[in-house]
This record gives sequence, structure tokens and C-alpha cells, in this order.
Amino acid sequence: MTKLTIPALAALILAGTGTAALADKVGADWMPIGQVIQKAEAAGYTMISEIEADDGHWEGEGMKDGKAMKFRADPRTGAILSEKAK
Repeated sequence: MTKLTIPALAALILAGTGTAALADKVGADWMPIGQVIQKAEAAGYTMISEIEADDGHWEGEGMKDGKAMKFRADPRTGAILSEKAK
């Protein structure tokens, strides 16, 4: 079972209600946000504090190896495509 942080849970709720500010629309063939969070956690991310659809990708923020990071994930597979220190 995956544990969600409060901010990640809030992101899920906002994504489900369509009220996420300035986020692009999620495509019909995109992986659900909960599965993207699971993929990010499998890639070593913890404390995921933000995740949203932006510029045709999932974009998020979290901690990895003790550092605050930003990442971009493939919208269909959830694979991490890029990451950088925040």
C-alpha cells in the first residue's frame, strides 16, 4: 500500500476536481496521477509535495537522496524523463 503525504493527497483531490490552478489538462490516455506518484516513489522520490499536468507531461516536486528536486514524468508511462535540483 502506498502512503500519500498530505500535499500529495491534496494534489490528487485538486486534480480530480479540475481546480488545479494553471495546470494543463490531463489527456484521456494519461496514466492516473496516483500511479505517477507510485512510479516517482519507485524512482526514489519521497515527500512528493506537488504534481500537475504541464506542457504535455506530469511535473512534480519531491525529495530524492535528501535533496529537494523537480521532475518531469511521461504522461502515459509515468517514467521519470528529467529531474533537477530545486
